[in-house]
Amino acid sequence: MSEDRPTRCAFVAIVGAPNVGKSSLINRLVGTKVSIVSPKPQTTRRRIIGITNRGVTQLCFVDTPGIFAAAGRLEKAMVEAAWRAAGDADLVVLVLDAKRGLEPKSRAVIEGLKKIGKPVILAINKIDLVDPPVLLPLTAEANALLPFEETFYVSAETGEGCEELLGALEVRAPQGPWLFPEDQLSDLSNRAMAAEITREKIFLQLREEVPYATTVETEQWVESPDGKEIRIDQTIYVQKPGQKAIVIGKGGSRLKAIGEAARKELEQLLGARVHLFLFVKVREDWKEDPERWRMLGLEPPRRQG
Repeated sequence: MSEDRPTRCAFVAIVGAPNVGKSSLINRLVGTKVSIVSPKPQTTRRRIIGITNRGVTQLCFVDTPGIFAAAGRLEKAMVEAAWRAAGDADLVVLVLDAKRGLEPKSRAVIEGLKKIGKPVILAINKIDLVDPPVLLPLTAEANALLPFEETFYVSAETGEGCEELLGALEVRAPQGPWLFPEDQLSDLSNRAMAAEITREKIFLQLREEVPYATTVETEQWVESPDGKEIRIDQTIYVQKPGQKAIVIGKGGSRLKAIGEAARKELEQLLGARVHLFLFVKVREDWKEDPERWRMLGLEPPRRQG
């Protein structure tokens, strides 16, 4: 950092409907994986901050759960966390899926952003999946609903347009001290990130409703004195005995595949040999347990029903 120029720092809330690519975009903007991704909607549950530094400016991207018409209390808490992040942020970026366009869920998010009353930047993502002529009509339609500060066409997959988006956020960041050390990329601890990675592999391995009925907790973390080996014990909680059987699979095959995929990624992340031990337990009410919510950084929803 230059000692002659004042530092800048901004919290940037990345909001949008489920499965528009918010987590993938944050990973691209940060330059490394800080948030898990899967093709399934509503993968993100917790608020995760990914951090990137550009000259004297620190940008703290807040990856929020997708905003949707939630039914359960956990889902309502996730949606409220997303709106709180948008309300508290210095800058807000709305992500639209270029292929899906202004679907009802995205329109509902725009209506909510109107109530917040903050300037919003529009990022139309997944432009690698559409023909360019569709982008201008989509931009005009979106800006007719809410006049955006700027619109950027980006691809989290290829990186196209992401540098331009970063530049626009950098110049809009307010002056202030950095909130995280220069070498920190995320606010998640290694234990929490390890749990998220295992949960990602569950989403990739399993189908239908089962992944949404699971949560993962890192119970034990023991490093060797030289730091070259790590033992990690995790518990996968499900809501029903039948779900436990599905997660374990025939002869333990599914659980083994989940563990192997998670272990490989953890070894790359941690730069050490990982011994990962997974256990599956039934906890029917984990979605209603405030302690589980606190571990995800969520608060009980204010509105019930």
